[in-house]
Amino acid sequence: MDLTGAANDYVGKGLSGGKLIVQTPDSAAYKAEENILIGNVALYGATQGEAYINGVAGERFGVRNSGVKAVVEGVGDHGCEYMTGGVVAVLGETGRNFAAGMSGGVAYVYDANGEFESKLNTGMASLSKSLTEKDERMLTRMVENHGVHRQRARGRTARRVGN
Repeated sequence: MDLTGAANDYVGKGLSGGKLIVQTPDSAAYKAEENILIGNVALYGATQGEAYINGVAGERFGVRNSGVKAVVEGVGDHGCEYMTGGVVAVLGETGRNFAAGMSGGVAYVYDANGEFESKLNTGMASLSKSLTEKDERMLTRMVENHGVHRQRARGRTARRVGN
């Protein structure tokens, strides 16, 4: 599915395969990476597939994600909450309480302002400020795919969150 324009809550709920692409219109009078494009609770309970979001997601992005690979340009509070699998790349800011209850999977977070660590819930997730070669390959592939779908390229600096 390829949508140009804003979407509401629960985008990709239960996604179980395929690609979900949501993009900001070329004619938009705002910067994609600074505006919410999709609503809250996107990818809730998603199990498989890919998602590329050319804008910011509302709260609770990727909650209970167990297998989707997703790239988004920012998320609100509680991103990757209760995530058990999959891979999420956040190419912008996150809200508070990121990774609460995250028991699996990996999140790569671009931390341009050095504020991410204070927003991370370390109850079950750990933070690494460096990437392994495997991480670099995965993140590079995801950002390149995002760029192909979104004609955008960000993500040179990231931090790994996971178990």
